[in-house]
Amino acid sequence: MHFWLICIIFLWPNEVRGYGANSYGEQSIRIGLITDDPTDRVQQTFEHAISVVNSDLSIPLVGETEKVAYGNSVQAFSQLCSLMQNGVGAVFGPAAKHTAAHLLNACDSKDIPFIYPHLSWSPQTDGFNLHPHPEDISHALYDIIQQFEWSRFIFCYESSEYLTILDHLVTLYGTKSPVIKVMRYDLNLNGNYKSVLRRIRKSEDSRIVVVGSTEGVAELLRQAQQVGIMNEDYTYLVGNLDLHTYELEEYKYSEVNITGIRMFDPDKKEVRDLIDALNHELGEIAPLDFGSSPITLQMALTYDAVRVIAETTNNLPYQPQQLNCSERHDNVQRDGSTFRNYMRTMEILEKTITGRIYFQGNVRKGFSFDVIELQPAGLVKVGTWEEGKKFEFQRTPQKPQVIDGEENSLVNKTFRVLIAVPNKPYASLVESINTLVGNNQFEGYGVDLIKELAEKLGFDFTFRNGGNDYGSFNKTTNLTTGYLKEIVEGHADLAISDLTITSEREEVIDFSIPFMNLGIAILYITPKKAEPKIFSFMDPFSSEVWLYLGIAYLGVSLCLFVLGRLSPAEWDNPYPCIEEPDELENQFTINNSLWFATGALLQQGSEIAPKALSTRTISAIWWFFTLIMVSSYTANLAAFLTIENPTSSINSVEDLADNVDDVQYGAKRSGSTRNFFLTSEDPIYMKMNEYMTKNAKNLPESNQDGVDMVNEKYAFLMESTSIEYHTVRQCNLKKIGDALDEKGYGIAMPKNWPYRDKFNNALLELQEQGVLARLKNKWWNEIGAGVCGAKKDDGNRELRMENLSGIYAVLVVGSCLAFILSFVYWCLFVYRKAKFYEVPFCDALSEEFKIVISFSENERALKSAQSVYSHSRNSSQSIESLETDSENNVPDDD
Repeated sequence: MHFWLICIIFLWPNEVRGYGANSYGEQSIRIGLITDDPTDRVQQTFEHAISVVNSDLSIPLVGETEKVAYGNSVQAFSQLCSLMQNGVGAVFGPAAKHTAAHLLNACDSKDIPFIYPHLSWSPQTDGFNLHPHPEDISHALYDIIQQFEWSRFIFCYESSEYLTILDHLVTLYGTKSPVIKVMRYDLNLNGNYKSVLRRIRKSEDSRIVVVGSTEGVAELLRQAQQVGIMNEDYTYLVGNLDLHTYELEEYKYSEVNITGIRMFDPDKKEVRDLIDALNHELGEIAPLDFGSSPITLQMALTYDAVRVIAETTNNLPYQPQQLNCSERHDNVQRDGSTFRNYMRTMEILEKTITGRIYFQGNVRKGFSFDVIELQPAGLVKVGTWEEGKKFEFQRTPQKPQVIDGEENSLVNKTFRVLIAVPNKPYASLVESINTLVGNNQFEGYGVDLIKELAEKLGFDFTFRNGGNDYGSFNKTTNLTTGYLKEIVEGHADLAISDLTITSEREEVIDFSIPFMNLGIAILYITPKKAEPKIFSFMDPFSSEVWLYLGIAYLGVSLCLFVLGRLSPAEWDNPYPCIEEPDELENQFTINNSLWFATGALLQQGSEIAPKALSTRTISAIWWFFTLIMVSSYTANLAAFLTIENPTSSINSVEDLADNVDDVQYGAKRSGSTRNFFLTSEDPIYMKMNEYMTKNAKNLPESNQDGVDMVNEKYAFLMESTSIEYHTVRQCNLKKIGDALDEKGYGIAMPKNWPYRDKFNNALLELQEQGVLARLKNKWWNEIGAGVCGAKKDDGNRELRMENLSGIYAVLVVGSCLAFILSFVYWCLFVYRKAKFYEVPFCDALSEEFKIVISFSENERALKSAQSVYSHSRNSSQSIESLETDSENNVPDDD
């Protein structure tokens, strides 16, 4: 028993320490991965690649993975030392470039091959990198731009390291360079690129080359859509090689032009096998979008680097040794440099994801790029770029998507379409320095909608300005006007505008299903902030609270007065030097009781201190009461002084019908809105109709005229969608109340038109695909919008004099009252004193006034020969004798 135990002790360490041996005693080569990928995709790719290549190797590879936090170089170096001690023959670095640079230096000092999957710092770097060099990326972008024939564009980059691409690009152009405007989109290093994107929107350039990290470019595209530069007017050329991994669904139908490059085909066998492995290990689902793939370039290069290591071990014996990363040990990996250099001499043509692997020096060459373009179907390959070969686009001609029907009856038909010009956003003339003719001179929501339908159904069209009279039908005379007349008489086939579907119109023409739902609403000026009241400092409490506070104040003062007289402890000796006084006095007189309650209420206190238990009890309760009241007042005062609630003359249709503040109103002279009030049986709407009939001057000829008339004394009734359009462009306008009814806009067409169903089906498809929502967002919230968003007031502002004028008024009135009371009491004092000394009141007043205005003197003589009082027989008496009849205070006559 002991013998076998000793054998196990001696044999087990040898098996563990025997380098390159696995648990079965077979020789192997260890390679390490230091990853900062939190999704484990890179690790699973690394392990999957090893399992694939081991089937072709006599000496298998064994992978060891160490996870580190992104950007933590200290932790990464510690894990690298651990891998060195285990005897790895090569190390795959993390995505963080600064961390990878730190590990590269450490591996270089130990002659361990180091593989990293991002842009090379320089061609002289000793690390092994399969990523294309910036010069090759620049060359590909240059060839694509040449095919686009751009004469000017914006170069948008994320950080300074991407300027290498710009440098090579300018070198390729030489002296015949187009106008290049250079912008760094991550100016503030906080992930907010909107300030730069707004500058792009305001500039004359709409062609943009974007280079940066995978996360940075994806975020840039997302914010570009929010700013409103993700539409058919803009073209993006993306220099990041991970465009195929982006979520591009929301950009498909915006008609924006996005072109990019990638290194591999998502349908390649190696890619599909890797996706299956990821699905099995991580439970991920591959994207369904055509041309997209969850495999990033980092994952693909990791896979291919494992293939290069495997092919190298088949041709070059390699036995990695255990190393100590301490500086005191100068041991290096034997044959490490030879192995790394041999890797660069390999040429691999198959079983890789990114294609041919071939090196010139330290730089990879011989690869190709797929040039891809975003289309409604997804990312579509439109060409292949190879170094040394002329690049040309190889787009497959796109056939218009035509809805199958009976003999495709709409194909090659031309329809005459009525539009109202100008009537933004539905139709207007294109602002251009060039002379435009035909359909090209019109733009707007209705114009774009007809174009979408034409693309689906295959018909042609001709726009014609039909004016602002949409028309009506007179049942008595059977006569039609406006658009209705044009369609009924066959002068037009379709009409599209803000044309409401009504029962009256449907008697003579047909409508498609609604392409937009709406209702009648009130357009009025934005409510203005109320002017501050002079006594706004009293707003924190209601009038009722102030009333009860005053009652509580008087009540507590009265209680103090009564309790003070009932409590023996409150009767004090007025002369402490006399042990047995003839009288006692009480400090809680009615004046002192009011003063004590006032001091507590204003949190200032007073010189009066309660002594009895009863007075102390009521004082404590009063103090607690005033603490809560003052705290509540203070807490609400700031909000009431700084926040001004907007006030409006009208807040509902009832206010409008009652002519509150004499606000007039009206609607378009002819149209569905006016007919709504003419035919309504609701008492309020009947009252409004009667008013509008009597005041025909308030009925404008067009909606735009009505919008221009809106002011403090005029409100305009129109469709809610048109109100939405105007309120985001004119900040002084606002929608008031809810919609008065529900209706929809439709495309007008002849009665019993045979193509109506086809139009309805096409409109339903556009609605399901989000095209209708996209068109509305484009013309309502993107083009010409966004002016009022930055002007919103958050309610917080500085206090003005108007907010605090009441406090100053109280101060002035209180000060004046104090002076008046002081003057009255002073006059009474002088009068009583003059009467006592039997001197004329005017003489006494004059003397006292001289004393008052002697500001340099702070003392006054009680007895003076020059005093007017010295001639009186009562001059020997003091003024205190006025208030007492005590004989002790009467002086003896000399």
